[in-house]
Amino acid sequence: MSIFEQRESAIKAYCRVYPTVFDKADNARQTDENGKQYIDFFAGAGVLNFGHNNQRMTAAVVDYLQSGGVIHSLDMHTTAKRRYMEHFTETILKPRNMTHRLQFMGPTGTNSVEAAMKLARRATGRQDIVAFSHGFHGMTLGALSATANQYFRNAAGVPLNHVKHFAFGCDKPCPGCELGCGMKSIDQLRAIYTDSSSGIAPPAAFLLETIQAEGGVKVADKDWIQALAQLAKEVGSLLIVDDIQVGMGRTGSFFSFDDLDIDPDIVCLAKGIGGLGTPMAMNLVKPEFDDHWSPGEHTGTFRGQNLSFVAGDVALDYFDDDALMNKVRQDGETVLKKLQPLAEQHDAINITGKGMIVGLDVGDGDLAKKIVAECFDQGLLIASCGTGGRVVKLIPPLTIPDEDLQQGLDILAKVTDSVMHMEAAA
Repeated sequence: MSIFEQRESAIKAYCRVYPTVFDKADNARQTDENGKQYIDFFAGAGVLNFGHNNQRMTAAVVDYLQSGGVIHSLDMHTTAKRRYMEHFTETILKPRNMTHRLQFMGPTGTNSVEAAMKLARRATGRQDIVAFSHGFHGMTLGALSATANQYFRNAAGVPLNHVKHFAFGCDKPCPGCELGCGMKSIDQLRAIYTDSSSGIAPPAAFLLETIQAEGGVKVADKDWIQALAQLAKEVGSLLIVDDIQVGMGRTGSFFSFDDLDIDPDIVCLAKGIGGLGTPMAMNLVKPEFDDHWSPGEHTGTFRGQNLSFVAGDVALDYFDDDALMNKVRQDGETVLKKLQPLAEQHDAINITGKGMIVGLDVGDGDLAKKIVAECFDQGLLIASCGTGGRVVKLIPPLTIPDEDLQQGLDILAKVTDSVMHMEAAA
C-alpha cells in the first residue's frame, strides 16, 4: 500500500480520476513515473494557461532566486511587485480605460471572491448578493454561499445565508426564442427591486461568471449580460465578474468580457495570473469602491507572492501583442471543427464554449465518467463538470503545440464516439 493510500485524506479527488504518479511535465504534456506520457487537456483546472514549466517563466524565477530577491513580503513594496503592477497597468488596464486598483489577498480564487463580496456589502450597506444557478465561486463559507452546487454546499455544516440564486441567462436551451426567458428574468428582477412595496431590497452586488466553467461551460448571451449590468446600475448594486477560470486569455482575449461591452465594478482573478502555476489572486476594484476599505481589513499571509509576481510579469508578455490570442481563437475553431461531427452523429451531445474552453455535454454523468477514464487510459488528461458531471471539459494550455492538440482531439473524438455507440447499443 502506497503512502498516498495510507496517509492522504479521503477528500482527495483528482488523483482518483488520474490514478498514476506524475513525475515530469512540459507545456501540454505530463509524464508519470513509469515513463508514460499524457497530453494535458486539464491544465491544473485552468491554472496552467501557459503550460507546465514554461521555459521563459522558469528562467525568470531562477534568475530572481539566484539574485537573492525577496520571496515573501506580505503587502510590502518590492521591485518584483512594482514591475508586475506597472506591466499589468500598461498592458491590460490602460488600453481598456480601466481605472481599477489592484488588490492582492490570499492566493486563491475563493479568497478573491470573499474579498469582493465583503467590499460590495461595505460599499452599499446591503447584505444580500445575487449569484446564479450552476455558478461556482469557491469553497470557503462566503464564496461557498454563492456556489450553487449542492454537493459542495452540503459540506459546509452551517447555513449559507445572504446569497440568492437566480437563473443564469437562458438556463435551458430555448430554440427559437434564445433570449426570451433570460431577458424575462431580468425584467422580473427589475420589477421586484424597483417596487417599493415588494418587500425585497436590491442586492449589494450581482456576482457573475460570463462563462460558467465548473457549471458545465455555460456561455451567457451578450444581451442578457448587458441587461444584467444595466440593472445593477439602476438599483445601485455592484457588478462583480468572476473571471478566475475563464480570464487570462482563455477565451481569446485577456478578459472573458472584453467583447461584451460591460464595465464591472470588481473583477476577480486568480489561477492563471501567477503564470507558472505559482499561486496568486487579485481583484480589480474601481477606486470609489476600493476607498471603502480600511487598512488591513482583508489580509492574507501570502498576498506578497513575489515568485508569482515574477512569473506573472512574464505571462503578461503574451499580451503585449496579439500572437497568442490569435492562436487561441484559431485553436478554438479547430476544436469545434473536430468535435462538431460528434454532435451531428449523436443526438445527446451538445457543444458549448468560447476560445479554448469547450464543453462536450454528453447528457449523462456516467457516460462522461467513462469517456474521461478511457481517455486517461489512452494518454489524455481531461475532466468533467456540470450537473452530475455530464460535461467533458477541454481547458488545455493556451500554448499547446498543434500536434498535441490534434492528437488529443483524435483521442477524445474516438473515445467519445465509441462510448456513445456502446451506450446506444446497450
